[in-house]
Amino acid sequence: MLKHRSRTLLDPRFALALACLGSSSWISCALVAADDGAASQGAVRLPPLDPQHVRDQDEMDWTDYRAVPGVDWADPSLVPLVRTIHVALIAADFDDQPFVLTLPKKSDRFGNPQVDPVGRAKVPAFYAEYWNGRSALHHGHTVNEYWMEQSHGRVGLVFDAFGPYRMPKHLYQYGLHEFGQESAGPSGVSIDGELAQDCDGLWRADAGPAIAASYDQVIRIFAGYDETGVWQEFGEMKFQTRDDIPAEWGSPDPTMPRWAPTRFAPWTSWKAASMPWSSSAIIASESSGSIAHELAHAAFFVVNNYNNPFAQPYRRAGSGPWDIMDRGSFNGPGGPHDRWQVPALKGGAMPSGVMLRQRMKFQFLEPSNVLHLSREGLAKSGLVVAEVIARAAEPGPDGLAGIVVHLDGEPVPLAGTDVSGATTQDRTPWVDPATDPLSPGIPDYSYYTLEVVQRVGMDSFCPDSGVLLAKNKDWASLTGGPNQFLMFTWVIDAHPEDMDRLDFVRPHGEPVMRSIADYRQLNDALFHAGLDSGSLYEWQDAPNRLHFYVIDARKDAAGNLRYSLGVRSLDGSGPQLRGLGVVASGPVHVRSPNTSCSFELLNTGAAAPTDPLLHGQDTNTCLASDLYRISVTVDEPGWTVQLQNALVAVPFGGAKNIAVAVTRGRGASSSARVILTASSESDPGKKVTATRTVFGP
Repeated sequence: MLKHRSRTLLDPRFALALACLGSSSWISCALVAADDGAASQGAVRLPPLDPQHVRDQDEMDWTDYRAVPGVDWADPSLVPLVRTIHVALIAADFDDQPFVLTLPKKSDRFGNPQVDPVGRAKVPAFYAEYWNGRSALHHGHTVNEYWMEQSHGRVGLVFDAFGPYRMPKHLYQYGLHEFGQESAGPSGVSIDGELAQDCDGLWRADAGPAIAASYDQVIRIFAGYDETGVWQEFGEMKFQTRDDIPAEWGSPDPTMPRWAPTRFAPWTSWKAASMPWSSSAIIASESSGSIAHELAHAAFFVVNNYNNPFAQPYRRAGSGPWDIMDRGSFNGPGGPHDRWQVPALKGGAMPSGVMLRQRMKFQFLEPSNVLHLSREGLAKSGLVVAEVIARAAEPGPDGLAGIVVHLDGEPVPLAGTDVSGATTQDRTPWVDPATDPLSPGIPDYSYYTLEVVQRVGMDSFCPDSGVLLAKNKDWASLTGGPNQFLMFTWVIDAHPEDMDRLDFVRPHGEPVMRSIADYRQLNDALFHAGLDSGSLYEWQDAPNRLHFYVIDARKDAAGNLRYSLGVRSLDGSGPQLRGLGVVASGPVHVRSPNTSCSFELLNTGAAAPTDPLLHGQDTNTCLASDLYRISVTVDEPGWTVQLQNALVAVPFGGAKNIAVAVTRGRGASSSARVILTASSESDPGKKVTATRTVFGP
């Protein structure tokens, strides 16, 4: 667990103070009235109804996996409903790099392979089985399973294996191709290899043009390692300085340096730098866990959504561990520093799910599965309340997998123009990310999304379950200008403060902390329902005149996580009549800690017809409630009262029970009055107070 959560954020008074210290957009109201003296005399703090349980990637293992309730998407008998992607998997090695898999167990410089050796001729079939054949080594999980789960059975994949092939050039002629590495090649050797081109040439000559043309996608598995998984682990994490790199990790040319530049740092060992970087051309190594990620590029035409966490000035990650198009592609047991293993048994072995923006664009959901709202429409229609199911679950024909709130208005100005006074869809004030690492950059976002993450299926190795709130762009990115981001999704972080957690320890013992730009800073980003969860249950975007609520959480009979979510405009409450009442019955005898003292909250308002065109779809069923904020106090010292939730949604004409936990401390008066106050979020002027008398035993 994260060390700074257990002591502080479970105290609601601290949560309130934290919110007040931050931006005015951050709201956290701790509505638990407790007397410290009484609490020390027997009051027991209520358990949170939806506690935050952040599990760090470094702490995870395969026992973290939980199946999606009710379906096995890896079952090969399941036929995709819309599309089957036929994939050719081609395996190729080099004269200077045999397949790691063919070597004795844990015998090479990197400590691989992790399994007993496999004959060269069997390597292509091994990787086809490992990635898409329910291999026991991969715990029965497949790339087909990934896309069947994300698409709810619409899209699947089949693999055919080809090879092995011997590449015509040395490995380093293909690997020293990026980030200014070309000059690190041995003297007199050209660094000009085109891995995909050469590999495909060998395959087409072997399989024939007709067979090659019959495949939708091609995965090139090359012998050795993906530089993304070894540059740090076998660079600055293994060697204190570049001058400490020994000959066996250096260039085969002893006259050349033993180091080379890499993507995110000035140096790594030459051996690590000589490895190719996986790419959207679906070039992947024996250690690569990014096959599902690279297939997303090639099959669905989506770009990356990640930052450079190592470059200063630091800039925060976009969607981090929650999205396969960001560092969620690193998810798996043991975290990101375990992506060097062959085969990929740990980090990168099971990427996160696809965020709502991409699921809509990939047509993985029916139109009825997403509630689309208009920012301007909310001001006229009033508060919306809707229940959203976890994204790994099948929502059914009428269930909601997410909510979208469109930011109406003019498109963002063209790149390079002055945005300081422009009217855009996103009215967030411009903050230069060169000076603030938490800035999302130019305010060119088009809509908000709300979705639910549950740690099941491919999301098992996400760090938490809860509500994921994000701003999104319709396009992938703007270009031009030094402060623009190559990001299309920006997760709203419920805990933007630095997590102050160790990344790694250098060889001489110096600790290196995770930078503020590290994607794992978003591990605790999710919102949770109720008080004392360790997170926030609401978020207000004042510039865009929106208020988001996490109202309640439950699991259905199948075990799927569902959240009741609310959205309202700060500029209008709609045509509904708002009202409320509270019924308080007779006295309550408090014979034990946390005796229930209940009140009945009535919605005395009335629904009103609204124009369905306000949101482009009929939202009347989502406009049939009001949302109330609840607080409770007690009028005598020594007594303690507690609530689990500060929010309750009640349908028009309906009622809900509000349970208050009451404790009488030692030496307290024989009776007291519990005072409950409720007010409408849509019309705060509508406010009522009720009391119940409580007696000691």
